[in-house]
Amino acid sequence: MTNERAKSDLAAILDDFRNQMTTITELQRERAALTASATVRGKRVTVTVNADGTVIETRFGSGIEDLDYHEIARAVTEAAQQASAEVARRSQELMAPVSQNRNRMPKLTDLIPGMPDLSRELAVPDLPVVSTAPPGSPERAAAHPEPDEQAPKPRGTATDSGW
Repeated sequence: MTNERAKSDLAAILDDFRNQMTTITELQRERAALTASATVRGKRVTVTVNADGTVIETRFGSGIEDLDYHEIARAVTEAAQQASAEVARRSQELMAPVSQNRNRMPKLTDLIPGMPDLSRELAVPDLPVVSTAPPGSPERAAAHPEPDEQAPKPRGTATDSGW
């Protein structure tokens, strides 16, 4: 009787897994179709990005000639960053059901008696926040300090001048 119950539980888990994979595939298709646009500087600059945050269109509206090149460059960057943030938010919102379903699924420790819980050891660490500051800015330099020039270099590698 216990063996039949285990088979039934496993069949249910596999069925849930198949359904989850079907859902993920469909959500990935929907995500791939996402775009977002942002408009700045009084509707003079509009940038559209795809689901990966890649700029796919840049439009300049009437009055763009009132801005100098530096202002236009900053406006394009600002609009691209806003559009990328929006498409990332919408992607995360779209994929939320996958996270909810994953939390509902049983863990290996629930299925296999005596199995150690490795979820903490195998957890992917949170990604650091990526700077949107331009190259050479104080914010970027503070977030990504240059390696110490005085630090000892590894010796005996294939690129060592002694080779």
